[in-house]
Amino acid sequence: MEDWRAGGFGLYIHWPFCQSKCPYCDFNSHVAASIDQGRWRDAYLREIARLGAETRGRVLETVFFGGGTPSLMEPEVVGAVLEAVRATWPMVNDPEITLEANPGSVEAGRFRAFREAGVNRVSMGVQALNDDGLRRLGRLHSVAEARQAFDIARNCFDRVSFDLIYARQDQTLADWRVELREALSMAVDHLSMYQLTIEDGTAFGDRFARGGLRGLPDEDVQADMYDATQEICAAHGMPGYEISNHARPGAESRHNLIYWRMGDYIGIGPGAHGRLTLDGQRWATVAPRAPGAWLARVEAGSDGEDPREAISREEQATEYLLMSLRLTEGMDIARHERLAGRPLNAARLRHLAEEGLVTVADGRLKASPTGRVVLNAVLRELLM
Repeated sequence: MEDWRAGGFGLYIHWPFCQSKCPYCDFNSHVAASIDQGRWRDAYLREIARLGAETRGRVLETVFFGGGTPSLMEPEVVGAVLEAVRATWPMVNDPEITLEANPGSVEAGRFRAFREAGVNRVSMGVQALNDDGLRRLGRLHSVAEARQAFDIARNCFDRVSFDLIYARQDQTLADWRVELREALSMAVDHLSMYQLTIEDGTAFGDRFARGGLRGLPDEDVQADMYDATQEICAAHGMPGYEISNHARPGAESRHNLIYWRMGDYIGIGPGAHGRLTLDGQRWATVAPRAPGAWLARVEAGSDGEDPREAISREEQATEYLLMSLRLTEGMDIARHERLAGRPLNAARLRHLAEEGLVTVADGRLKASPTGRVVLNAVLRELLM
């Protein structure tokens, strides 16, 4: 069996446009005065045909519209893309088809149209349930608008996730506990909770470098917030299945699990990454980041594929280790050994187990709850 089949096969579509650029965001997102959605539709369809020819016969499990703000796409564009997807690949009986949305870009008619186009899961960028927190994050919506958008989504889709950011300016542990419990009271079935990270090249990064952005919680408070997240979500029946993601049983993001289980996935759109195994060789793919450059290249009908870099078996083993230990299910030790061509260092494994940072049982290596807090240190030890 080809190794990628242990992880599955998915498709990622990148929509690069937003209404505004959030100051913490380092994603490939852009603000444009006008967008010719017909041109973008045609470019997506062309890429689906090109990459579909290389992966003919594979069974597709998931489609994910990410961004940017894909809820700014015309529902007709989403429908045309999904129609092409269904004509290109056989699909599982219950494919997961996710679209990311911001509360400010939501209205009931548009969500109903997305559902009719084939979307069956929405991931909402709420980010905070506190108006001051939203203002500081540069978000355009209010808490009331976020709640209204969530209610619309729940009426249209069986599966709705939303994102929250913690360790924000002047946020206390008590504040975060209140906010998280409020989120869990909203009948949500999946939550992604990300610690605010200050990235170079962002507005927050520039502000932080100038000595601004005061009031960020220190590392001890950040760790306490992470611990509180695990405790509160587990008590509400939404245990963590990945470092930053919590779900009710059966509501995990199947698309993201393809990444973490190191399956194959196609990336279409500006800056989109992919992993493809072709004729026994696994490749890393990446598209040009600039929207205009990507669109022009596709429209020109260039035979030049997205730049591809061969990934060695040893590099695949490293990638599998890095990704799988983020999951509570951990890593298949035999699979890693097949990729690496050698077993993990037994002495280091034993040391980490004695320190209570990992467990080894039933052929799987898992980071313990303590180990997940210091996962980077655990990974460094295993990769030495």
